[in-house]
Amino acid sequence: MNPSVLIVDDDPVVRDLLSRFLRSHNFDTAVLHDGVHLQRRLERERPSIVVLDIMMPETDGLEAIAALRAAGDDIPVIFVTARGSVSDRIRGLSLGADDYLPKPFDPHELLVRIQNILRRRGPSTASAPEARRRYRFGEFELDFTMRTLSCGDTNIALRESEFALLKVFATHPYKVLSRTLIHDLVHRDERAFHERSLDVPIWRLRRVIEADPSNPLHIQTVRGKGYVFVPDPATYTEAHGAPVQ
Repeated sequence: MNPSVLIVDDDPVVRDLLSRFLRSHNFDTAVLHDGVHLQRRLERERPSIVVLDIMMPETDGLEAIAALRAAGDDIPVIFVTARGSVSDRIRGLSLGADDYLPKPFDPHELLVRIQNILRRRGPSTASAPEARRRYRFGEFELDFTMRTLSCGDTNIALRESEFALLKVFATHPYKVLSRTLIHDLVHRDERAFHERSLDVPIWRLRRVIEADPSNPLHIQTVRGKGYVFVPDPATYTEAHGAPVQ
């Protein structure tokens, strides 16, 4: 599967030039003419990386990436912009951009930067051990280093896919995550997204951590949007009403 790039720029000449250049170097490309609909677009399709202009009408690139990161989306982003001052670069990087390339630039330099970011990101890391403090939710404790889940004195065996999924949820508590975003965080570019691909992993994980998997309290469905992980169901349902199955 070729890596894919979403080019977000209000200049059609730039979009066309970069699309043709990257396709000639074995990248799949898609384009978007503004930052207003970026988040919605990423819920439908997941590129390997986003090339994002800053100076766009309505929603500029800085606002767009701030919204993505606030929603827990860590998709790789490179800023390309005519605003190339040191303060602009610092602001862009501090908001969560992976790199910053001032215009005008040689497309070959952009290509190298994209390749470097994708190489650093590597394949899926969601199931890899990680040096983090143990995470408590409900009656459970998740150990990221040992990749184990326990309930009191009982250790609970987790499949690799179950640990990877639970790790994603525990990293983004109380945030509604779309199915495509969850898939991307778990699999990166290793596996193509299919609309029903999460059904079985979610069902399996609910069987592990829910007292009643048919009436889930920790992994709640948000109809039409995705799922939300709720470490403390009592507090959450009191504030938001009854969970949706």
